[in-house]
Amino acid sequence: MIPPKLKPGDEVRIIAPSRSMAIIGEDCRKLAVERLESLGLKVTFAEHVEDFDPDYMCTNAKDRAEDMNQAFADPNVKAILTVVGGFNSNQILRYLNFELIKNNPKILCGFSDITILLDAIYAKTGLVTYYGPHFSSFGMKKGFDYTFEYFKKILLEEGEETSVESSKEWSDEPWFLDQENRNFIENPGMFVINEGEAEGTIVGGNLCTLNLLQGTEYMPSIRDSILFLEDDEMAGKLFLVEFDRNLVSLIQQPDFATVKGIVIGRCQKGSEMTREKWIKLMKSKPELENIPVVVDCDFGHTTPIITFPIGGEAKLVAKNGKVELKIKG
Repeated sequence: MIPPKLKPGDEVRIIAPSRSMAIIGEDCRKLAVERLESLGLKVTFAEHVEDFDPDYMCTNAKDRAEDMNQAFADPNVKAILTVVGGFNSNQILRYLNFELIKNNPKILCGFSDITILLDAIYAKTGLVTYYGPHFSSFGMKKGFDYTFEYFKKILLEEGEETSVESSKEWSDEPWFLDQENRNFIENPGMFVINEGEAEGTIVGGNLCTLNLLQGTEYMPSIRDSILFLEDDEMAGKLFLVEFDRNLVSLIQQPDFATVKGIVIGRCQKGSEMTREKWIKLMKSKPELENIPVVVDCDFGHTTPIITFPIGGEAKLVAKNGKVELKIKG
């Protein structure tokens, strides 16, 4: 079930299912609204979007869930953007009205901790959701063009499928702390670990967050999927072993034998990952021997990022060191 594309005049509701908008600076908010309004969209904010508990950096789970339920129930709202990520999205699952969501399909977009909501809603309703920029991401002054381009391609423009081309440069820094002094790095593009061709349903997002759904009614099927996976640098020097054990947990899930391919998002510098480490990790998994595996796609916790549809379709060709990736949904 693919929600309608956005068009000028549509209303976009901003919600805070993870951390509160109270942590977002006024300059960032203003620019984010201006960018969305430049597309002809009307921006509105949920009732509890700025409520804040200092221990959790958000409000209580019922209020956060009610904001999402109300956004889906409101016929004027055509898309829902999350403020930012965090750690708390799985708290609200029990309070979401999935029947309401199913009967009012609309765009939901965010990343990181929002993986919980994107995959759970897809699993419970069949609604395609979108792993892409937060509302706060639109407040980035520099280095946002590529992210903006793919947001528009996927969520505003009509078309059968979108080819994913690597960005020319990328950045990994707390940009929200210093919008003027940015360091951009030349992007060598996606890297092939295992060659092959695959077509499948896109499932994934932030790996350690996705794994929180294992064993619950909210875990999506990975049958015949192409997994899009990424993680942040929180594990630091232990990123390799942390990602490894989380990947193994996914490999041990029912139906993994039917997975068609894996696309890994670009890592932050603090993860200390190299292409040699990626090769070592992936080649140690016999379950991956016969499927294409590529790394350093433009999504995750660096910038810029693509927007991709969870529950949508992907075509992946990895041959002779080159990657062709197309997404639809």
